[in-house]
Amino acid sequence: MNIRAILAAPPIDPSKLGNTQKIFAFASMCVGMFIALLDIQIVSASLRDIGGGLSAGVDETAWVQTSYLIAEIVVIPLSGWLSRVFSTRWLFAASAAGFTITSLLCGVAWNIQSMIVFRALQGFLGGSMIPMVFTTAFAFFIGKQRVVAAATIGAIASLAPTLGPTLGGWITDHWSWHWLFFINLVPGLFVTIAVPMLVNVDAPDTSLLRRADYLGMVLLAVFLGCLEYTLEEGPRWNWLTDSTITTTAWLSGLCGVGFVIRSLTYDQPLVDLRALRDLNFALGCLFSFITGVGIFTTIYLTPIFLGRVEGYSALQIGEAVFSTGIFQILTIPVYTFLAQRFDLRWIMMAGLAIFALSMWDFTPITHDWGANQLLLPQALRGAAQQLAVPPVVTLTLGGLPPARLRLASGLFNLMRNLGGAIGIAVCATILNDRTNLHFYRLAEHLNTSNEAMNQWLAQNSGHFTDVGDPNGELHALWQLTFREAQTLSYADAFLTVAICFVVATVLVPLMRKVTPPPAPSADAH
Repeated sequence: MNIRAILAAPPIDPSKLGNTQKIFAFASMCVGMFIALLDIQIVSASLRDIGGGLSAGVDETAWVQTSYLIAEIVVIPLSGWLSRVFSTRWLFAASAAGFTITSLLCGVAWNIQSMIVFRALQGFLGGSMIPMVFTTAFAFFIGKQRVVAAATIGAIASLAPTLGPTLGGWITDHWSWHWLFFINLVPGLFVTIAVPMLVNVDAPDTSLLRRADYLGMVLLAVFLGCLEYTLEEGPRWNWLTDSTITTTAWLSGLCGVGFVIRSLTYDQPLVDLRALRDLNFALGCLFSFITGVGIFTTIYLTPIFLGRVEGYSALQIGEAVFSTGIFQILTIPVYTFLAQRFDLRWIMMAGLAIFALSMWDFTPITHDWGANQLLLPQALRGAAQQLAVPPVVTLTLGGLPPARLRLASGLFNLMRNLGGAIGIAVCATILNDRTNLHFYRLAEHLNTSNEAMNQWLAQNSGHFTDVGDPNGELHALWQLTFREAQTLSYADAFLTVAICFVVATVLVPLMRKVTPPPAPSADAH
C-alpha cells in the first residue's frame, strides 16, 4: 500500500464509495467524536482526587472541567467553516492529533494552572471532531443506512458523557487520575492515522481565508466564552452581585447581539443562522438544547448528590450511575427496529416523554438513596436518551440542503452544549437557593414543641457528653437538617428538568416529516 499516493489522491464523491469504505471511515470518525465527548465528564467524579494531586482548592479544581467546556463550545460552531478551509480529513486529523498531544500534557500537568491551560487546549483542539461526524454521516448514507448512522451518532452523543463519571471513577480508583487523560493516547493516535487514509471526500479551499469573517469569529468567541464563564461561575459567586460576573454577562450579551447582526448581514457567515427559518431546524435546535439540559444536568446532579449527601467515592459514584449507559445500549436495537417502521416524530415524542417520567421518578429522592433506588429512574433515562436523541438528529439535519448542512451542523451541536451549560448553571442555582430555603423551613419546626426533636436530643446527648463535646448534639442536629434540606433541593432540580421535557414533548407535533435530499453530496460535510 502506497501511503503517499493515498494521501495525495483527489477527493472522491461519497456516492461512489463502497459500503465497507463508508462504514470504516464513519467508524474511525466516531471514535474521535466519542473520546472528545467522553472527556467532558470523565473528570467529574474525580475532581477531588485531581485537586488533591495538584494541591488545588475546590474553586480552582472546578476549572479543570470549565476550561474544557468553554474552549469546546467556542470551536464547535467554527468547525463548519474550518472544514471548508482545510477539508474534512485534514481538519479531523489535526483535531485528533492536537487532542492526543494535549491529553498527554494533561496527564503530566505539574500544577493546577498548567492543567487548566492544557484542558482548554484539549477542548479547543478536539471540539471540531464532534460536528464533522454529523455532517459526514449525512453525506455518506441514505435510506435505512442513514437511520442506523443517526442512531449511532445519537447513542455516542448521549452515551459518552453519561459513561464519563463511571469510567473516570473506575480509572481513578484502580490506577490514578493521570490515566483519565492517558487513555486517550491510543484511540487518538488511531484516529489521527486512520481518518486521512479513509476519509477523502472534499478538497481544502484556502481561498476562504482571504474573505473570512474575522470580526464574526471574535464576536462569537467572546460571546460564547463569556457566556460559558458566566454560567459556570455565576452560581458560585451569586451571579450579578459579583463584578466579574456582571462584566462577562454584559460582554456576552453585547457580543451575542453583534454576532447575530453580523451573521445575518455578512455574505460569508461563520454560522448559518438563516437555517432557523426552517421550522424543523429551529425546533430541532430547541430539542437539541433540551436534550443537552437533560443529559448534562443529570450527569451533574447525580454524582454530586452521591458525593455530598451519601459520601460516595469516585468508584462508588461511577458504579451507581452505570445503569444509565447499560440501558441506553440495550435500547439501540429497539430504536433501530422502530425507526425503520414508524414515524421518527412519534418515537422522539415517546423518548422525550419517558425522559420527563424518569426525571419525575427522581423527585421522591431521600438521603439514603443509592444505586438500588436510582436504578429505575436511570434505566428510564438511558432508554429515553436513545429514543429521543437520534430522531432529533435525523429530523433536524436530514432535510437540509447539502450546501447548508455543514454550517448548520455546528449550530445544532452548539445548542446541545449550551443546553448543558445553562441547565447545569440553573440547577446549581436551585441547589444553592432552595437548600437555604428548605433549611430555614425545616429549622422553623425545630423548637421545644417538637417531640421528635426532643426525643432525638435525649437519645444522643449522652454520647456527645461522653466524648467531651457538650454542644455536639446541636451540631449533629444542624448537619442532619442541612442534609435533608440538600436532598429536597435535588428533588426541586430534577422536577425543573422534568418540566422542560414535558414542554418539549408537547411541541413535537409541530415538526414535519423529513424528506431527505435525493442523493448525498461532497459538499454536505
